[in-house]
Amino acid sequence: MIEGVSAITLATHDMARAVAFYAALGFGLKFGGPGAPFSSFHAGRGYLNLTAEPAARAWSWWGRAIFYVDDVDAQHARALAAGLAPEFAPRDAPWGERYFHITDPDGHELSFARPL
Repeated sequence: MIEGVSAITLATHDMARAVAFYAALGFGLKFGGPGAPFSSFHAGRGYLNLTAEPAARAWSWWGRAIFYVDDVDAQHARALAAGLAPEFAPRDAPWGERYFHITDPDGHELSFARPL
């Protein structure tokens, strides 16, 4: 039986830029950093990892990682205060979550949500 997700690993062409983006959203750095080829951030009981890839390695839309937070509106305000650009203001969804989306500098889509 699957018990949960340990980590999500996303590729980046610019580790320093990616580390700054995730730190601004409140992810706590566990390992690595701006000059490392691999970095890991705390994401609840799991982790969000970043792996540096050469510019020649391209990717397209892959899906969306969804992170539950204790306060969606506060998370949205944190993103705005850091100069980031969420796709829309928090909204209530018919499936029973309050959420918003934001895209990281490498094109990875994230959603921050909370059950209603």
